[in-house]
Amino acid sequence: MRFSDISGHEKVKKRLLQSYKENRVSHAQLFLGNTGYGSLALALAYAQYLSCTDKQEADSCGKCPSCLKMSKLVHPDLHFAYPILTSGGIENSTQLITEWRKAVLHSPYMDLEEWCSYIDGQNKQPFIGVKESAEILRKLTLTTFESPYKIMVVWLAEKLNMEAANKLLKILEEPPDNTVFLMVCEDEEQLLRTIVSRTQLVKINRFETETLQQLLVEKQQLSPEHALEISILAEGNYWVAQNLLKQEDKENWNFNFFQNWMRACLKFDYAKINECNGKFFDVKREKQKILLSYCLHLVRECLVMNYGEPSLGRITPTEKQFLQKFSPYIHKKNGVAFAQEINKAYGHIERNANAKVLFLDLSFKFNELLNIKLD
Repeated sequence: MRFSDISGHEKVKKRLLQSYKENRVSHAQLFLGNTGYGSLALALAYAQYLSCTDKQEADSCGKCPSCLKMSKLVHPDLHFAYPILTSGGIENSTQLITEWRKAVLHSPYMDLEEWCSYIDGQNKQPFIGVKESAEILRKLTLTTFESPYKIMVVWLAEKLNMEAANKLLKILEEPPDNTVFLMVCEDEEQLLRTIVSRTQLVKINRFETETLQQLLVEKQQLSPEHALEISILAEGNYWVAQNLLKQEDKENWNFNFFQNWMRACLKFDYAKINECNGKFFDVKREKQKILLSYCLHLVRECLVMNYGEPSLGRITPTEKQFLQKFSPYIHKKNGVAFAQEINKAYGHIERNANAKVLFLDLSFKFNELLNIKLD
C-alpha cells in the first residue's frame, strides 16, 4: 500500500516521510485511531516506504521488487501480530497468515468483528497472548533479508494480555538494530502504560467529511450527494460508511433492535424483553459491543435533539422519526445514568460476562431510568 492510496491524513503522511528523511525513524511507534480512520493502512504504507528501494519525494515507488512484495504482504522483512483464538491447535498468528493477508487486502479499514469472520471467531474474544509475544521475539532475532529494516506491525495492540505485554517491554526499550515496531491501537487506555511510554505517538484523526465523501465517490462509485449523506452519518469513519452502504438494501438490525428493546423496557414487557435477550445472546460478542455502542450513539442523539442544535444530529430519517417520539424519555435527569449503564455493560461484555444475565439486568435499569419524569 502506498500513501497515495490513502485519502486525507496529509499532515500524518508528511510527518512520517520527514522522520525518514531526517534519519529520525523511531524504533517503536503507536498509530492511535479508531477503526475506519486508516491507522492500519497508514502503518502499512509507512512500512512499504521504509523498505522501498526507489523512494520518491512523497511516496514509495510501487514498482520495485520490495514494493510489489509489500503490496501483497509477503515481504520477508515484514512481520505481523494480531488477535487470535488459541484453539484447534492455533498458538500464534503466523498460523493464520493466509487469512490475515486475505482480510487486510480486502479491507485495511476492517474492525475486530470482520477479522473474526475470517477465523470463525464465533462468540469468543480474540487476544494477543504470551506465545504470540514469544513468536514476535523469535522473528525479530532474524537478520534482515532484503530491507534495511525488520518491521513488526502489531494490530490492535490493546489486545495484548498482561503477560504478553510485559514480555515485550525489554525489546521495546532495547530493540535489535534496524527494528521498527508499528503498533496499531484503537484504545490507548487498554494498553499497558509502560508500553505506551516506550512508543512515539502517531495520532490518526477521523476523515474530514469532504475527504470521506471523495473517497466514497472514488471507491464506491456513489453520487456526490449520496456520498455526502453517508459521510455525515459515518462521522469520518470509512468502515462505518461501508457498513451503512451494506445496510441500505436490508433491514437495519441495530436500529430495529434498539426500537423494540426500548419499547419493551418502558412498559417492562417481560415477554418482549426476553425475546430481545435471546437475539442479543445469539450474536457474537463483537456484534453485542457494536450494538451497545449504537445504543449509546442514539442516547446521545436524543440529548442533542432535546438540548442541542438539530443540525448536530447524525441520524437517518428513519432514526429521526423514532427519536422524535422517544427523545422525551431521555433527558437531563437520566441521560448521564443511561450512558454510564451502557458503558458499564460494554466493559462487562469485554470481560466475557454472561450476556443473558447482563442484558436482563440492563433492561431492569433502563425501565427505572425511562420512567423518571422530567418536572
